[in-house]
Amino acid sequence: MAIFNNIPLLAALFGIIFAQLIKIPIKFLITRKLDWKLMTSTGGMPSSHSAAVTSLTTAIAYETGIDSPLFAVSAIFAVIVMFDATGIRFQAGQQAIIINQMRVDFQTFVQEAKGWQKKDGEQKIQELKTLLGHKPSEVFAGAVTGVLISIIIYTYFV
Repeated sequence: MAIFNNIPLLAALFGIIFAQLIKIPIKFLITRKLDWKLMTSTGGMPSSHSAAVTSLTTAIAYETGIDSPLFAVSAIFAVIVMFDATGIRFQAGQQAIIINQMRVDFQTFVQEAKGWQKKDGEQKIQELKTLLGHKPSEVFAGAVTGVLISIIIYTYFV
């Protein structure tokens, strides 16, 4: 199948998978807890978004050269994705942390103020997802990961 000959695509997909997998041992080294949910979550070290777009852009540079329009499109796409990961998505995660704390504080206040008793089968409060974006260091680590993945692929396999 021709799609398996598309090295930039394969490099980008490998960048995503590798970055998601490596989050688990990195988090384990820091917290001493295994968190398999990181495999499918957003945020964390390294950024899989950055790894994917930089791997793709580096592979396109190998394939078409840095003077090609395709490389230009890919490079701008990578910058936008990485900027978004550290900007809007990171701030949304920070807001979710504060909103979650406000919900907990409000629930505590209501329970204390009215003397509510917990009911059996009470629905658990669904917290907002706080790990949405990345710190600049996570984006940088993802970008370096992606570039290295493409360099290794083109140096040793293509």
